Order: sequence, then C-alpha cells, then structure tokens
Amino acid sequence: MTRMMSAAALAFAAIVATSAPAFADMSKSVTAAFKGQVVISKGDLPTGKNDKDTIAKIKKENLKEVTGSPKGDVTAWFFHYTAFLSKGGSNKLKLEFIKGGKLAADQQLDGVDPKSNILTGDITIDEDEGLAKGSTYTVQIVNGSGAVVSKTTLIMK
Repeated sequence: MTRMMSAAALAFAAIVATSAPAFADMSKSVTAAFKGQVVISKGDLPTGKNDKDTIAKIKKENLKEVTGSPKGDVTAWFFHYTAFLSKGGSNKLKLEFIKGGKLAADQQLDGVDPKSNILTGDITIDEDEGLAKGSTYTVQIVNGSGAVVSKTTLIMK
C-alpha cells in the first residue's frame, strides 16, 4: 500500500462520528436557551442547581476553539458536541464544516433518534479530511432534506 493510500485509510479509520439522544431530563427553558446551537466541549455538559445555573455552566463550557494533536503527518482534532436542534424528526443528520461558504469536510452522524431535539456525540477528524490548522469553520448539523438545524463557529488550532 502506498504511503498516500495508507494515510487515507488511517484517516478514514480515525474518524468517529457517533451520536445519541441525551439530556432527557434537561428542562425546556435550558433547551430553549440553546435551540439551534451546537455546543462544543471537552466532555458531557454540566448541570447546575437550577436552570439559570445550568445555562451559565453550559455557556462557560462552550469552546470556540479546539487544539489539535499530531497524528502521524497530520493534525487531528477531538471534541464533544451537543446539538440543540431547531427541528427534530430526522434520523439522517450530517455534521458539516463550512469555510468561506464552501464545504470543507463532513461526517455522517449515526444512531440519531428522530424524536430527540438534543444530540450529543464525539468527533475525531484530521487534516486529511479537509480541515486546516488555524482555520475558522462554521460547524453545522444538516438534516436529510438539507436544512441546517444547529450550528456554531469553531477555530481549529
């Protein structure tokens, strides 16, 4: 196998896009505060002693940049996401990275519960998939009909 094919195979194997319904106990006011947003964090979102406290803690955990780490000849990024969908009902969702109005990379999300308006999961993605270190991306969740149901901005460091 050539080095290029080997790197591509490793990159493909390294991409993890999983999702699961989450936060069934999260209140309507907390979910409404983040509706249509993707919250990027290092792990699961915290909960507070009341809704106001929970909202403040989630805002504090929300990352605007993710630092990558070397993975062979490329940089790889790992992060946790929680998407507060503006519209549910789809079992086919895709996480897209948009730069300058163009698609740079995307990941199909598996295990989507069409009845849930909150989606959480972990992503590992690297430069071989189209992302560039130091670039800013609009990260968005798109449903099966192409509508953006959640988004944020993220810098890949």
